[in-house]
Amino acid sequence: MNIIKKTGMALALSAAFVAHAAEPISIGFQKGSGLLAVLKAQGTLEKTLGAQQRQVRWIEFPAGPQMLEALNTGSIDFGSTGAPPPIFGQAAGVDLLYVGAEPAPVSSEAIFVAKDSPLKNVKELKGKRVAFQKGSGSHFLLVVALQKAGLTMRDIVPIHLGPAEARAAFVSGKIDAWVVWDPYFASAQQAYAVRVLADYQGLPQANGFYLASRKFAQQSPQVLSNMLDQVRATGQWAASHPKDIAALIGPLTGLPPEIVATWQARTRYGAVPVTADIIANQQRVADLFYQQKLIPKPVNVAGSVWVWKPTGK
Repeated sequence: MNIIKKTGMALALSAAFVAHAAEPISIGFQKGSGLLAVLKAQGTLEKTLGAQQRQVRWIEFPAGPQMLEALNTGSIDFGSTGAPPPIFGQAAGVDLLYVGAEPAPVSSEAIFVAKDSPLKNVKELKGKRVAFQKGSGSHFLLVVALQKAGLTMRDIVPIHLGPAEARAAFVSGKIDAWVVWDPYFASAQQAYAVRVLADYQGLPQANGFYLASRKFAQQSPQVLSNMLDQVRATGQWAASHPKDIAALIGPLTGLPPEIVATWQARTRYGAVPVTADIIANQQRVADLFYQQKLIPKPVNVAGSVWVWKPTGK
């Protein structure tokens, strides 16, 4: 009887393991944007994870904050965003892990106005309507640009809009300025000859991040490590092949080649472990958001870091 019970238990555990192994890994990405979009287009993750009998399911999002909502509900296991989304997520109780980092943007996000706008600098945004995706990388750009100009978010009229809605508001003149990332920024430059008031040059910068749910990292640490290794390898290739990336990504976005070329020329690709310096910088971003009352409570970045040890070259 005991043998039967033990055999039954072993079979049940084996079945559970097989069922878990067969579960697809859900990855959040933004269409045509970032290394994950490159990986999706190439199909390299499917090849890497196929050896471990894991399938990949890709889910598209318009921006990082929506991706973090999905991570919180368990709809995705892994994704990448700018610096602010995980901070807003942590403040809201999302059980996320920083598992990798990518280079900080410099000129691929900007605060800009219409070419005939009377506004000449960031300081003149006081009292003006400024559109941006709340909790996105552009939110941080706006905060630090205003800070350098001696202003805070309370000095402007913040208009929280996703990229598509903000574009419509910008074209119709319902907002005075727009803060957004590529390819939306490059597209606006091409279509409307906008004037840039600021990008990250001369301002504090913040890394982008690869993020995972704690559940996924605990259940599949080796799979997660293999994924990050593949992301890193693809980033090394992408950094030295901008024309190939443009040819790969362009058709997915439907954007004209000249916009794709502008966007890719200023995109910084890469994937590295989350080091002590990166943690400290992200903590400074979090502290700034809390000091300006943009998040309801302080967050501890270091307590939500998963250690990735890359393999290979």
